Amino acid sequence: MINIDSPLEGKTVAIVALGGTYADYVLARINSQEFDEVWGINSIGGIIHVDRTFMMDPASRFLDDVKAGTQTGIGKEFLLETPNKGPIYSCVLDERIPEIVEYPLTEVIEDLQISYFNNTVAYAIAFAIHKKVKKLHFYGVDFSYQKNINFAEAGRACCEFWCAIAITKGISIEVANRSGFLDTNVPDNEKLYGYHRLEDPLVQRIVNGQLTITRQAEMTAPEPEDGDQDPVLIGRHDIAGVTYKERS
Repeated sequence: MINIDSPLEGKTVAIVALGGTYADYVLARINSQEFDEVWGINSIGGIIHVDRTFMMDPASRFLDDVKAGTQTGIGKEFLLETPNKGPIYSCVLDERIPEIVEYPLTEVIEDLQISYFNNTVAYAIAFAIHKKVKKLHFYGVDFSYQKNINFAEAGRACCEFWCAIAITKGISIEVANRSGFLDTNVPDNEKLYGYHRLEDPLVQRIVNGQLTITRQAEMTAPEPEDGDQDPVLIGRHDIAGVTYKERS
């Protein structure tokens, strides 16, 4: 279990919330992606191990009531039964949950000179900026879903605002590919509104670590794999000459 005062400057942190793309965090870990710390939002720590949790609603919302709806059960399980929870940042202490600490609201606001918080993820991002984290990965921070246009969660604008502040501080931001957060799941040739209506739209992409804008017609397709290698289904047997190592 981490020390609450462990330095975070220069660290890489995954923020994992309860949206559908939390599964992308699981996939990232299956593929051995590493993070210095994992921060959970609300009760996700009852499902995956997290180092810190941000639960800005009082714990009583989960322990004494059912106002959290279907998340009440997992919230109560996380708070009362999950071992090695690490610090849980909240708006108020609760003697039943010794891991809860008060969110350092005054320090964060006085440092950043901004007070705009309408959801829990925003507090986590601001905390990361305050602690000078170097890179943030977002999983399960979705807010809306392409296949369910009649459902959306409040707070996206606030979190995207804080991401913009983070970027100005030199913090790198990555979002799960399937997430609607920061329009990540919008096709590349539709991200630039207005230009997406052109016959040859402008496309934004990352080249050698730099964001560039290119006409779609000028983009080159990726080089094909070696044509003399048969397709491979990796499964029961090791195959001579086939490796999990990425090609250089």
